[in-house]
Amino acid sequence: MNYFSSNFKLGILGGGQLGKMLLYNTRKFDIYTCILDSSNEAPSKIACDEFHLGDLMDYDAVYNFGKGVDVLTIEIENVNVDALEALEKEGKTVYPSSKTLRTIQNKATQKLFYQDNNLPTAPFSRFAYRSEIEDAIINGGLEFPFVWKAAQFGYDGNGVKIVKQLSDLKDLPKGECIAERLVPFKNELAVIVTRNASGATKAFPVVEMEFHPEANQVEYVICPARVSDTVAQRATEVALKVSEAFNHVGVLAVEMFQTEDDTILINEVAPRPHNSGHQTIEASYTSQFEQHLRAILDLPLGRTDSKVGGVMVNLVGAEGYSGRVIYENIENIMTMDGVTPHIYGKKETRPFRKMGHVTIVNEDLNEARRIAEAVKKSIKVISV
Repeated sequence: MNYFSSNFKLGILGGGQLGKMLLYNTRKFDIYTCILDSSNEAPSKIACDEFHLGDLMDYDAVYNFGKGVDVLTIEIENVNVDALEALEKEGKTVYPSSKTLRTIQNKATQKLFYQDNNLPTAPFSRFAYRSEIEDAIINGGLEFPFVWKAAQFGYDGNGVKIVKQLSDLKDLPKGECIAERLVPFKNELAVIVTRNASGATKAFPVVEMEFHPEANQVEYVICPARVSDTVAQRATEVALKVSEAFNHVGVLAVEMFQTEDDTILINEVAPRPHNSGHQTIEASYTSQFEQHLRAILDLPLGRTDSKVGGVMVNLVGAEGYSGRVIYENIENIMTMDGVTPHIYGKKETRPFRKMGHVTIVNEDLNEARRIAEAVKKSIKVISV
């Protein structure tokens, strides 16, 4: 099929910043794109060929949108899977598949998938209701501390809490959840694997993630991860096995823990471009966004190694500020060598909302990390 400068239409469910960055590459290749999003101010609206307003969880909205495109992909997991399944049965190409999405959307079924496929992950228990956790604690079936995770709709640190005592459960949602053993770890790592429809796979270098202590959001992504070659190889092998088990097509971000004894445990996955791969835009020969396009269109996969060391800094809304956004001191960071800001186009800020990111590239990774900290201290996302 001819995708370039043709009548081919690529549909993307979701019009957030990931969609916007994916569109950088569809415009480069002159691929016609259609976006479905529930917000008329979605960041992707300015760069697509067609913008459709609709609820991503609404069956009819997703189904009707999908009928009008040739290949359908996502930039967010929370979409109506039943509609995708119906489209697949009618012969529509959908990546990732409805089967993969159905498993990943629910953290409990996702964890069971790892267990069933002999993939390493932390021990866990599944609960239909929060009250069942309290019963398990009282009866000795569950011990403190553990990590509570909502089964669905968690994102960017929401839906996750370390529970150290019974009172910590008080304000948590009452629905389906998992309780995961709190595993001591050295590092949080991630590997982005790409697999095209013909089965060819490639992995980007292992990255190291540093988290904000309060928001539980990624604050820095460091590439390559400062780990031994042996640990990097283990992490990459695990990520490739996960992609194969899902029979996934597209980009798959696999987040992992490196334990104290260097065991690799899967935390969770995202079947789309991911925050842990943003540095690939400047630092790699092929960005994760271009690679995702190559995969879902069954084109040859691009080179995944890095041209230079890279560190990514998330720009999130400052505490105490809500309203029309201002990027304070952005001119100052642009005077620093190797610094590239990406502004997502969200007009309204609020505390800890992802508003952009900054990539720092440098031949010396330690210097890149130092500059990244200077960037973090300098720029502030506030409001009018």
